[in-house]
Amino acid sequence: MTRGLLLVTGGGRGIGAAVARAAAADGWQVVVNYARDATSADAVAAEIGGVAVQGDATTPDGIEALFTAVDAIGPIKGLVNNAGGSADFAIAEMTLAQYDSLMNANLRSTAFCSAAAVRRMAASGGGSIVNIGSRAAQTGGQPLRVMYAAAKGAVDGFTKGLANEVGKQGIRVNCVRPGVIRTATHEAKAGPERLRSMTAAAALGRPGEPEEVAQLVTFLLSERASYMTGALVDIGGGR
Repeated sequence: MTRGLLLVTGGGRGIGAAVARAAAADGWQVVVNYARDATSADAVAAEIGGVAVQGDATTPDGIEALFTAVDAIGPIKGLVNNAGGSADFAIAEMTLAQYDSLMNANLRSTAFCSAAAVRRMAASGGGSIVNIGSRAAQTGGQPLRVMYAAAKGAVDGFTKGLANEVGKQGIRVNCVRPGVIRTATHEAKAGPERLRSMTAAAALGRPGEPEEVAQLVTFLLSERASYMTGALVDIGGGR
């Protein structure tokens, strides 16, 4: 069964790559978006029989180029807003460039990619959007990551608002909020020992795996979650 065309932003690595693989296994035709790392995105796309498409999801030109390429492949029915990023800095020392970089990576990319997808989905009978948020939106995040938590909190509000706005058009919008997930980027920044210490007190006592997040995302994308919209779904091992 072919579910339709799915765009995964930031799909070349980590959670995005796991989502692309799981979605392809679930019957989606997947577009793997990337901003800079063509090698990783091409490898994922080749593995799943998808297409890798370059486009910076934080800029108007990048988003326009991305969706123009998607349109050439087919009508979009699913979007996973996975592109994002974090940075460590104290609020007292925050610069405008740091603020803009975090908000653009996590909120502007989600908002404007969703806007582009909604215009297309509304014209083709509906679709499903899943935003990748964070448990940090509720907890405030780790020290020096206040603005990351704030940006993901805005993604929570955006998810609920957009779900209300477009539900009558047959478009569902949900948000997955991962906790500590064992990705290469996370391990490089925190190290395996810190990852273990961060999750030792969690109910499950371990970090999550990208594949575990991906299974939840593909569920929300599919008709198996047909009565779910505006949901903020935590996947944090009980932390």
